[in-house]
Amino acid sequence: MRAGGWSYIGYAARGVALVTLLSTAVPGQTGGGGQSAPPATASPDAAKGPQASFRADSNLVVIPVSVTDPLNRFVLGLRKQDFRLFDDGVEQPVAHFSGEDVPLSIGLAYDISGSMDFKLSTSRDAAELFLKALNPSDEAFLVVFNDKVDLAAGFTSQPQEIRTALEAAQPGGLTALLDAVKFSLNEMKKAKNPRKAIVIISDGGDNHSTYTAPQIEALVREADVEIYAMGVFDPLLSLALTPEEVSGPRLLSEISAQTGGRAFAATVSSDLTSVAARIAIELRNQYVLSYYPKNQARDGKYHTVEVKVNQPPGVPALKMHWRQGYYAPSDK
Repeated sequence: MRAGGWSYIGYAARGVALVTLLSTAVPGQTGGGGQSAPPATASPDAAKGPQASFRADSNLVVIPVSVTDPLNRFVLGLRKQDFRLFDDGVEQPVAHFSGEDVPLSIGLAYDISGSMDFKLSTSRDAAELFLKALNPSDEAFLVVFNDKVDLAAGFTSQPQEIRTALEAAQPGGLTALLDAVKFSLNEMKKAKNPRKAIVIISDGGDNHSTYTAPQIEALVREADVEIYAMGVFDPLLSLALTPEEVSGPRLLSEISAQTGGRAFAATVSSDLTSVAARIAIELRNQYVLSYYPKNQARDGKYHTVEVKVNQPPGVPALKMHWRQGYYAPSDK
């Protein structure tokens, strides 16, 4: 079938469907046995495995899970009984399960700094391709940033409003990426949908933020928001890059990894549209598991979450990545 200009192939094995994006393949983060992959280096080929967490303000803990096969095809058709959940090593009953496409609230954080000058046209195309994947029940906002951070378009279900704002963006100035993430997290508090994600489009070279990376990583751990990043990093120009641009891939990876999202890198700007399609497809092909922890202590402590899947017969070894932790509510 066709969706958003991309081709998919599906086949069934005992009711399990495998869906693949033909134009790109990005390695998965974890194995089907439920064990996390080791953190990856900040290379264009992989993002560090998720170390995500969020503050649970109610007793219900919600864990989005992506499942792929060795060829990075999304595995659909799994059932509630195929998953096992563990909270700090203690198995938990799955209270709610969904494998359906649900409405999304999306924030686009779009870099218009001087370092993105020659990449701006392609990054705009990538953002517009991502917008094409939105459903009528979805909503999105656009934040643009260079020296400063601006809300170019507030939450809307009309993608054309965001496209118009993208067309008006002009490159220049330094890069306040971390400030843009903080701004986007605040804007996301206005979301009407329970599933929320921020997509960063940048080269990651922060050189003008008032917030530090540890501060932002602490904030995203407490936010019920997945963060994905797509960036272009040209290895042929590495000798001419600033130290901030050299560290860009690592910074994008670290921010996204804290939330259960992922960072995807393109070695040439023309690959950004493929990355945009990959992120859009992943958000549409996640399972959502939720549970009420057996440990009901309201002590504000961090809890590690592990997800395991029963390997279906006749299907290659599955890989997963998921939100790997949360902070319990606190009465203090």
